[in-house]
Amino acid sequence: MGLTARIRTRDGWAVSHAVVTVTDMTGAQVVRAEADDEGGVRDAVELVPGPYTVIVTAVGYAPVASSAIVTASGRAEIGTVTLARQGGTELPPPGPWTVDPAHSSVGAVAQHLGISSVHGRFTRFAGSIEIAPDEVAKSRVEAVIRADSIDTGNAMRDGHLKSPDFLDVERHPEITFVSTGLTPATGSDRWTVHGDLTLHGVVRPVDLDLAYLGTGADPWGGTRAAFRATTELRREDFAMNYNQVVQAGIAAIGTTLKVELDIQAVQGETLPQV
Repeated sequence: MGLTARIRTRDGWAVSHAVVTVTDMTGAQVVRAEADDEGGVRDAVELVPGPYTVIVTAVGYAPVASSAIVTASGRAEIGTVTLARQGGTELPPPGPWTVDPAHSSVGAVAQHLGISSVHGRFTRFAGSIEIAPDEVAKSRVEAVIRADSIDTGNAMRDGHLKSPDFLDVERHPEITFVSTGLTPATGSDRWTVHGDLTLHGVVRPVDLDLAYLGTGADPWGGTRAAFRATTELRREDFAMNYNQVVQAGIAAIGTTLKVELDIQAVQGETLPQV
């Protein structure tokens, strides 16, 4: 196999319509290959050892160029190439944005019995984003989650999570997040969102690791922006101390929660009527 590569978006999806072009040092094209449905690129043309330029393009994505050295094996193993949406490194236009719950998800993962993971999500939530026009660091995010909308796919487990042992939804029906600041992280599309999380009646500062995935038009005449954010929470920080030890050193439910947010926001103060 002469050329191999995997083409992915920033959040890990295959780019099935990507094209990989390889040129030699004179600029002459020596290979042109298209990605398959899984984003894989494979071409059997054996390459002459030496330096080459690899260019990956796809409609709607910013092109990526890199150098590759082909060894005596005649193979060019490019590895994974990550494409950003066209204009994806530019932040969304300033002004208000509204989180679209129908195309977003708020999830959490906890360890179970020390050997596996239990995934849950909240099905009712709302949020707003304000992109500051003068200084991005002044942008704001606010979100409200209905605690009783937790869904892990098991009614008995969901009932326990809603009880005073955990979320105590009767006394604390809402989970809220209000940002207090924004700082750039490594890469032009990476940010840290600082904020106050109110969970189980306890307010704690929390940092979200945010990746901006790009902006594009939607079928209803609007503009949408996509983000992915993650963080880890310790249950004891929010006075959720219930646990059942199944054997020495092994808890039934892990004390750390991995929070995963996939957010799609619509430009404007309201969602489109579709």
